[in-house]
Amino acid sequence: MVAPAETEASSLVVREVRKSFPAPDNPLSRRQVLDGISFSLGAGELISLIGPSGCGKSTLLRLVAGLDSADSGDLLIGIEPITAPNAERGLVFQDPNLFPWLTVRRNIQAGLVARGVLHEKKNEVDEFMRLVGLEIFANVYPHHLSGGMAQRAALARALINHPKILLLDEPLGALDAFTRMRMQDEVLRLWQARRTTMLLVTHDIDEAIYMSDRIMIMTPRPGRIERTIPVELARPRQRDSGDFLRLRSDILKFLHFAGKS
Repeated sequence: MVAPAETEASSLVVREVRKSFPAPDNPLSRRQVLDGISFSLGAGELISLIGPSGCGKSTLLRLVAGLDSADSGDLLIGIEPITAPNAERGLVFQDPNLFPWLTVRRNIQAGLVARGVLHEKKNEVDEFMRLVGLEIFANVYPHHLSGGMAQRAALARALINHPKILLLDEPLGALDAFTRMRMQDEVLRLWQARRTTMLLVTHDIDEAIYMSDRIMIMTPRPGRIERTIPVELARPRQRDSGDFLRLRSDILKFLHFAGKS
């Protein structure tokens, strides 16, 4: 059986994190991308991160995933520093990145194979396929899947490793509007079932309001957390409610986008 949900969440602390890269026009100088980023997530929270393109959102996710290292500052899972990639941090991208030569079942179990634990955890593969509604597609190859189905497979592949934190980098950005709304409900259902801590990067303000406990807004590069907005709306949320629309308007005004095309 799948492990109890309460074992699958952890807090995240990001403290005074800075990151720079060599400047494209002058490799001897560096361009600051993140400048003193600080925030924390409680275990089981779902937090959205929004901000203009190029502000460092994806860079921040890579740091939390352990795929890159900060110039300075601290990143902690619970009380443990992040020093390298680890299965306790799942990462789902906009592109599902499924292996085209593997069936849905074998894609979902790929992480277990890589970790050498497939034999003892093989029964969980069926459980997670049921969790995302793909059990009848177990032997189907990715090119036969719709965009939403492929993204559900990617979510199951990440969740089967029982991550303490799930990092979502615009995972629904490539989907059409109707599929995207259905997948928002799917992610929320998985979150409520597993209570995994989630950090979602999105450009969609409605998506952030619909899904999140809190919304963090980043400045243009170099990225900093400019404002954190609690979303104090009862779930399930109504996209056309007055409170939802007022919060949307407030965020748009804060971002200086209100009334602009």
